Amino acid sequence: MIIVASCNHNGFNVPQQSLTINDIRSTSRRLVRELGFMGGDFAGTDLPPSAVHALIEIDACPGITARDLGKLLRLEKSSVSRMLRKLVLSGDVREETDDEDSRIKRLHLSGQGQERAGAIHSFANRQVSSALTRLTPADGHTILEGLRLYADALGGRSDNAAPTIDIVEGYRPGLIARITQMHALYYARTSGFGQRFESIVAEGLASFCNRLENPKNAIWVAMRGQEIIGSVAIDGEDLGPGVAHLRWFIVDDGVRGGGVGRRLLATALAFADENAFDETHLWTFNGLLAARHLYEAHGFACVEEHPGSQWGSEVLEQRFVRQLNGMPAPRG
Repeated sequence: MIIVASCNHNGFNVPQQSLTINDIRSTSRRLVRELGFMGGDFAGTDLPPSAVHALIEIDACPGITARDLGKLLRLEKSSVSRMLRKLVLSGDVREETDDEDSRIKRLHLSGQGQERAGAIHSFANRQVSSALTRLTPADGHTILEGLRLYADALGGRSDNAAPTIDIVEGYRPGLIARITQMHALYYARTSGFGQRFESIVAEGLASFCNRLENPKNAIWVAMRGQEIIGSVAIDGEDLGPGVAHLRWFIVDDGVRGGGVGRRLLATALAFADENAFDETHLWTFNGLLAARHLYEAHGFACVEEHPGSQWGSEVLEQRFVRQLNGMPAPRG
């Protein structure tokens, strides 16, 4: 099964500059309002957002200094000092002199502060849980990855570089489970597939991995650190001599649109050409327009389509063919 990075009508990945900036800004404003930043009872308290965040971070890191807290919250020294003075006077925070340097004050929550921080955590957990009950598990995963990516991108002025994404060949522990999971989550959301589809993917992939010792077979994964975020395979056996079968091509929701799918596809097709396969075939579903544009940009042509229900619900299946070195096959 196939899913790739978002593309434009030419089959190439859309530049970040062309994303709908106004829509992102509008959604960000909505999020800020829904979280209560504009009201007077943020996180169920009578505290301003900066003080709420300070209590959370002091709770997470007892003994943190005012300087480090200011860096974490991105606040100026004077703002941190005023905020901490109020929290100390209210009895939520206490300062302790550092054992080795009397000039340094370590911040701790008082008993009252711990109770208030606990109430903040409970409020926030209920808020997030309530939202997640209205979404599918796959949607929750998408939100998490999207928020991480956006937060990392906004923090680009810091010293934290974006993790490198590498395309790596071969089996590794967890590969079968992770690729199956990406397929199951994506197609449950987009096509309504369930257990039957997931079982077919897992069984087929497990069987294929037992045949990786054949030099005509290969699988690649996109790795972000130790996490698999995309995959593709060439099965050089199951369709007969001279025919490569492109399989299990997918990119995780959180990184779609960043060029990972294009890199995976190019790697697989280079392997097919190097091994002189006369044709490369793939099967997909009607309606995945971004994927279709990408295939056609790499020399594939749709040669067959018919209804199919083997996956658990009826879809219009399509077969694409690419000839050696990128020549599209004539439509039958």
